Amino acid sequence: MNNQVRNSFLIGVLACLCLSVVARPNVLIIMTDDQGYPEISAHGNPVLQTPNLDRLYQQSIRLSDYHVAPMCTPTRGQLLTGLDAARNGAVNVSSGRALLRPEVSTIADFFGEAGYSTGVFGKWHLGANYPFRPQDRGFQESVWYPSSSIPSVPAYWGNDYFDDVYIQNGKEKRFKGYCADVFFNEAKRFMSQSAKRNKPFMCYLATNTPHGPFWPKEEDREEIAELLAQTRFDHLDNSLKKRLALYLGMIRNIDWNMGKLMKFLEDENLAEDTILIFKTDNGSLLGPQYFNAGMRGKKTEIWEGGHRVPCFICWPKGGFGKPRDVSGLTQVQDLLPTLLDLCGIKPKKNAKFDGISLATVLQGKEQVPQNRILIINYSRMPGFSNYPSPHSQTQMRADQAAVLWKRWRLLEDRELYDLASDPLQQENVIDHYPTVVAKMRRQLYSWWEGVKDLANQEQRIIVGSKYENPSKLSATEWLDVFVDQQGQIRRGVLKNGYWLINVARAGEYEIELRRWPKEAGGTVSGTLPDGSGTALPITQAMLFVSGHNHLNISEKKSYQFEGLTKRVTPKDKGVIFTMNLKKGPTALHTWFKGRDGIMLSAYYAYVNRKGDAK
Repeated sequence: MNNQVRNSFLIGVLACLCLSVVARPNVLIIMTDDQGYPEISAHGNPVLQTPNLDRLYQQSIRLSDYHVAPMCTPTRGQLLTGLDAARNGAVNVSSGRALLRPEVSTIADFFGEAGYSTGVFGKWHLGANYPFRPQDRGFQESVWYPSSSIPSVPAYWGNDYFDDVYIQNGKEKRFKGYCADVFFNEAKRFMSQSAKRNKPFMCYLATNTPHGPFWPKEEDREEIAELLAQTRFDHLDNSLKKRLALYLGMIRNIDWNMGKLMKFLEDENLAEDTILIFKTDNGSLLGPQYFNAGMRGKKTEIWEGGHRVPCFICWPKGGFGKPRDVSGLTQVQDLLPTLLDLCGIKPKKNAKFDGISLATVLQGKEQVPQNRILIINYSRMPGFSNYPSPHSQTQMRADQAAVLWKRWRLLEDRELYDLASDPLQQENVIDHYPTVVAKMRRQLYSWWEGVKDLANQEQRIIVGSKYENPSKLSATEWLDVFVDQQGQIRRGVLKNGYWLINVARAGEYEIELRRWPKEAGGTVSGTLPDGSGTALPITQAMLFVSGHNHLNISEKKSYQFEGLTKRVTPKDKGVIFTMNLKKGPTALHTWFKGRDGIMLSAYYAYVNRKGDAK
């Protein structure tokens, strides 16, 4: 082969390789928060009109028997990893159980390695600290907030959906506008920039709405309120109408943003070759009170209404054929392997998923396996607990699962429902179908054998690393104790918890204990500067780090029970302890004590390894 022929051949090969990269479809996943199957007018909602979602419905493959977890964090972890919650670590919405195992690869890892731009915009809820943040999990661009709602404990204090502070690529930034509008706009910015760089993108847009608190735009609330004032809704009481105006008002805004987004894709010539997925994270919040699309159950419940949600998949150039419903049991864990196949991505590591690829199903070549059995499981909330317990409700158990097979639903290994004859799941027929129960139980306990050693393993925040120092720890990550809402901090809930941490580097550390976060400005024993919040008669702060009893000389005078104690004055906004920490895993315990026997743990701890260059 002469040089001219060889060069022409190499140019041709390179051109083909470049074409194959450019020709890869973009991926855009939109997931809303607490919008169930009923909250789309194409599904028969009697109040809400969603013309843009209806248009997407008409253009899409619709997974008509599609299931997620009844709580949002397990669904999010399963979406990003293709693994069951019991295997990926994100089994709950807080209480130190919402942390995605660091060693597990995410959708952003897979797509980033394949040359895609990767971005996440909106709700994360899989960890606020290293190594659990979006930038630690493969996302190259991120605008996000950390936990269940925008005014959650680890989020910026005082966010109220308008002109809020979010985290952009690791730094706090204030954005103008309504929360959902901001996230849609930032996602569009990211997609436009990726297209200009001739890079395919994988964009994950996770709205905070319509999760509570219910703070819609006023025009959206008014529109729904006017509809509900019609005589055909006289059967609904006024308090429910007020809640629905707020809740459905937020979904009206989502639909408006979806219209803007779909037009953006068309205007940017991205619509034809973008795989667009719209889905929700769990069942409806208010559905059973006004319209539940023929199902029983809601968010957090394992009846059908808690976990069957919409999933629309649209790719005009994907060869999917006519828009249609696809029957057969499908689940959120299926989306990652499906997208990898559709985009021609073969992971560098030999990845295994709990979901299956639906690529050939979407292309009309095959059907969903009709004998498929799905298992839905997650850990329960420790709502009543004021202190951590090794036997907490947060411990996942096999007998808490929902097992789905064809028309059958085995719930908590004690109730069996036949959806064909009993769609509202009113009649428990577990004693009438022993063969069915035996088959479903075998699958359940076989699955449990494979996950039981991982399901309840705790994950640790890493402090003192080069990737995050200082670290702001919040009560959301107290193990097996629920404190996740800023309203709880305002009220001063008397709960005690501790953080599981891993010290990245030995050294001298400052640990500052606070009742309010730094940006709030309140004192340990007092209210916020504006006088709001509950004052607590705190007079002492205590710190104990497991396995550490070698304290700095300056602190030895206050050494008590291998811990440290300091007096709290009325002017103190925080109490700082200095101690040497050894490298490795440990637990960080804190207490605020005061008059009348008051005792609670510090809601916030700022952990800073001293000596690092700023």
